[in-house]
Amino acid sequence: MNDTTTPTVESGDTTQQASDAGTAAFGATATESGTAGASQTAAEIKERYSEILGQINQTLGQVDWTQMGRIGKAVGILLVVIVAQILIKGVLDTINLLPIVPGLLELLGLVIVGQWSWKNLTTSEKRSAVVNRLQNLRSEYLG
Repeated sequence: MNDTTTPTVESGDTTQQASDAGTAAFGATATESGTAGASQTAAEIKERYSEILGQINQTLGQVDWTQMGRIGKAVGILLVVIVAQILIKGVLDTINLLPIVPGLLELLGLVIVGQWSWKNLTTSEKRSAVVNRLQNLRSEYLG
């Protein structure tokens, strides 16, 4: 059994008042615990944030910064290539909207590749000259 007794209210008005008082007391308790929970959560977030920053600083301290010039150049080249591909795609999509132009451009491309091939790949001397030019370009740019 329970030792506490609940007060019995006989009038309808006083019953409503007792109910309102209980609700108000519960609301105050919930608000106080909510505020305490929010401040506790904020403290946990600050603690976790400082822990993460410490780990980031530790990781950055282990990085060999002398290699960053090479990595920076590689990342820059990669970004330029990505932007160029996006721009080229936009131009080609715009050209493809025109009715007859895509077919004519494909035909033009085939004609130019055929002419270049005929000019540079028909004899073994011309083929070896193309291979030498490619090797010179490779050694010039890649070392």
